[in-house]
Amino acid sequence: MPLDESLPFIPVRIAVLTVSDTRDLAQDRSGDTLVGRIAAAGHHLADRAIVRDEVAAIRAAVQGWIAREDVDVVITTGGTGFTGRDVTPEAIEPLFEKRMEGFSAVFHRISYDKIGTSTLQSRATAGVAGATYVFVLPGSPGACKDAWDGILGPQLDYRHRPCNFVEIMPRLDEHLKRGKLKG
Repeated sequence: MPLDESLPFIPVRIAVLTVSDTRDLAQDRSGDTLVGRIAAAGHHLADRAIVRDEVAAIRAAVQGWIAREDVDVVITTGGTGFTGRDVTPEAIEPLFEKRMEGFSAVFHRISYDKIGTSTLQSRATAGVAGATYVFVLPGSPGACKDAWDGILGPQLDYRHRPCNFVEIMPRLDEHLKRGKLKG
């Protein structure tokens, strides 16, 4: 998709959460993949953390970032499979005010071209919570690369046409403003 070079690049502030029972920052290749792409694109890394595959820990980290004014986007990696410890969608989806159904569909389309029907083993999801975009990615560096390069990179670039996530960010909390005006 084309970039409108006459428009300014607008950096967004992104927090990255790795969900893993076994990794630390030194071994977090998926988190590193995202952080590298965030920096290369010109965005700001607002925060980065690793939590265990536990609903309460995942939800608390994401809720904390959603509440912060200096975080526009949260990207998680890990815990989207079907094993007993894979609970990231269960932790995060209840936070969504609006689900982004198309994200999963496009992610699986991109993934299918690379790994075929194995893409079915991911429950990648996305939504909006507290006027913050939240993207839930699988825990492999390849999946993070595919999601960033094929979806997030373009959609988080204000110059991307015909439309992008950045241009509607100021309107994500319209429902909250209307609610405050009525009260």
